[in-house]
Amino acid sequence: MADFPRPDDSLHALRPTIASAALLPAEAPATVADFLHAVLRPILKLQNPMLLAVVADFVHDHHVPLVRVAPLDQQRLLGELLARNTKLRYTVVGLVTGLFTTAEFTFYRQHRSELNRRLLELSTRRVQDQAAAVAELSSQP
Repeated sequence: MADFPRPDDSLHALRPTIASAALLPAEAPATVADFLHAVLRPILKLQNPMLLAVVADFVHDHHVPLVRVAPLDQQRLLGELLARNTKLRYTVVGLVTGLFTTAEFTFYRQHRSELNRRLLELSTRRVQDQAAAVAELSSQP
């Protein structure tokens, strides 16, 4: 991988503090579970408004009838959308990986498939839990 300067301290400063992440050691995460709590959860919390906006934009562009269905059906539709649409999945992964430090990205590359699976599970749960907000955002022009 080519050397490129990354503002690692600035990237860390952006992230909100999460109670479970505060209990972990300050050095680089040793396991995928540590990485999940120390890196993925804080970044997802930071990127939550952008995640909802990206999914809502996708729903709007693809004419998914999210506003007209019951809340449980909204959650089901959003889950299917995030599970089946490769373009949306890669966009969600990019929202998070773009905020990794150099060391975190190196760890991510070593555990890419497991971390992508967990990242998409967390993202899907987040979007489904906020289905009403996604529906409202998708109905705006």
